[in-house]
Amino acid sequence: MRYGMVIDLGRCVGCQACSLGCKAVNGTPPGVWWCKVFLGEIGKFPTSRRIMMPLQCMHCQDAPCLDVCPTGATYKRADGIVAVDYDKCMGCRYCETACPYGARTFLEAVKPYSAEFGFTPFEQLVYPKHQAGVEEKCNFCMERLAKGEQPKCVETCIAYARTFGDLDDPTSEISRIIVARKGHQLLPELGTNPSIYYLSPGGLGTPMQLYPIKVTT
Repeated sequence: MRYGMVIDLGRCVGCQACSLGCKAVNGTPPGVWWCKVFLGEIGKFPTSRRIMMPLQCMHCQDAPCLDVCPTGATYKRADGIVAVDYDKCMGCRYCETACPYGARTFLEAVKPYSAEFGFTPFEQLVYPKHQAGVEEKCNFCMERLAKGEQPKCVETCIAYARTFGDLDDPTSEISRIIVARKGHQLLPELGTNPSIYYLSPGGLGTPMQLYPIKVTT
């Protein structure tokens, strides 16, 4: 079993439902986005075009963040999910520097969204899951997976651009899509072997040629 995801860049419309769904279900504080959508450009003028580029933790099989963590706070589960033990994290931010995908965020302080009104009832409910002074990132919604549910970003995608499943099962939907549509990993030359794949939009190029140019979240 190795959990993974494939994202169809031709389907993504940049609605931000994945980002907001992730933020809502995980209750991340201000400034913390486990799932982001960047504005990207693919192809060359005069046939180039802008597309949306979703990014999050890639749950790499050879994760650089895992290698540099001095306390063992970053660990990889048997199902391939790279997770963080907040109680062990010392906030050194080595993992943030090592990650080539910019997937981690250092939580300096747990603050309410409204300084005027303070913590809302929802924030009071979800913020105890977070700790100041640690690194945070996507964990494929581990709590939802334990209940047999899909990651929230998959469930909320209005364009059905995301498919989640077992990469080790060649008969799974995600494996068949990757083979049939020639799914690509980002920055494969780094040897990190990400568990998130992308499908090229419209044949203008491969996701490997995509680079975020503007944060849209």
